[in-house]
Amino acid sequence: MKIKMNLNSQRLREIDEQSAEKVAREIKRHPIYLVLEDILDTYNVGGFFRLADAVAAEKIYLCGNTSVPPCSSQWAGPAGQKIVKASVGTYKVVPWEYKKTVKSAMSTLRKVKGMKIVAVEQHKKSRDYRKLKYNFPVAFLIGNENWGLKPASLKLADEIVEIPMYGANKSLNAAVAAGIIVYRALENEKHA
Repeated sequence: MKIKMNLNSQRLREIDEQSAEKVAREIKRHPIYLVLEDILDTYNVGGFFRLADAVAAEKIYLCGNTSVPPCSSQWAGPAGQKIVKASVGTYKVVPWEYKKTVKSAMSTLRKVKGMKIVAVEQHKKSRDYRKLKYNFPVAFLIGNENWGLKPASLKLADEIVEIPMYGANKSLNAAVAAGIIVYRALENEKHA
């Protein structure tokens, strides 16, 4: 059976596991990795899956207390159901792996030749995300919605970037911020 790419949300929600695996194999992926640390909002986790699918990211690493999607469509607890709903089924076509710590994910990613690790974080050493030349392969570290990345995880990054904030709010939603930065990185790649 031929699977049509650019499936609408209804088709993605309904796609069976075998067809989803076929679709996932057919996607030409960019050398982009998302590493999520302690993302507690399951709707955010679903949003990250949608982002990873939209940019054809290589993989998502879910670390620490980040909720994971259901391993089977037959079972999903309340957290898994929220990820299923928010991801619009993209969790079935985006490669992902759970790692207990960001350090564990980094030990895997550092084996990829030329890997650059970019933390998305407000920090005294951060740079405006628009001023960084993004090289590939690249992994983006994104931390908890309230307190960001753990200090030990932040030390694993090669670069730290942030999005300037001009209003009263201190920060953007984690998935929204990641989307802005990942698309900027793709834009750099296309014009390199």
